[in-house]
Amino acid sequence: MIRSTGHLLVRTGSRVVGLPLDQVVEVLDLGPAFPVPSLESSFRGVAMVRGRILPVVHLGALLDGTACPAQRSDIGVLVELAGRRVCLEVDEAESVLYGAGLPVPGAATLPWATGLARTPGGLIPLLDLAALGARFMEASAA
Repeated sequence: MIRSTGHLLVRTGSRVVGLPLDQVVEVLDLGPAFPVPSLESSFRGVAMVRGRILPVVHLGALLDGTACPAQRSDIGVLVELAGRRVCLEVDEAESVLYGAGLPVPGAATLPWATGLARTPGGLIPLLDLAALGARFMEASAA
């Protein structure tokens, strides 16, 4: 499914990806994140956001299946995943891209992408946050 409502382009590590605007609540300053035990290596911890304790997940580590980098970013994107709010730690929220994406080529290995966006900098994967969220929720419940 390719969403046509638009995407927030974010940079995490050396990559730029698009997050569906219909799942983005806001871009915010994360403030301190407090570590808590988790089986998911991309789980940074929890943070107090608007009076609620919310999980913080490093988006780049989640996409790569690696541990969070030692250097923490202060930028978070609050997203809604299956009725739950989660903060995605990113390095930068760059811009908003409107319009439908291009289909992912059959030979491409982009398991979390619902489509691609053509930008002056090249093709950007448009993420399927529902699939990523399901992976994270499974790992955090184990």
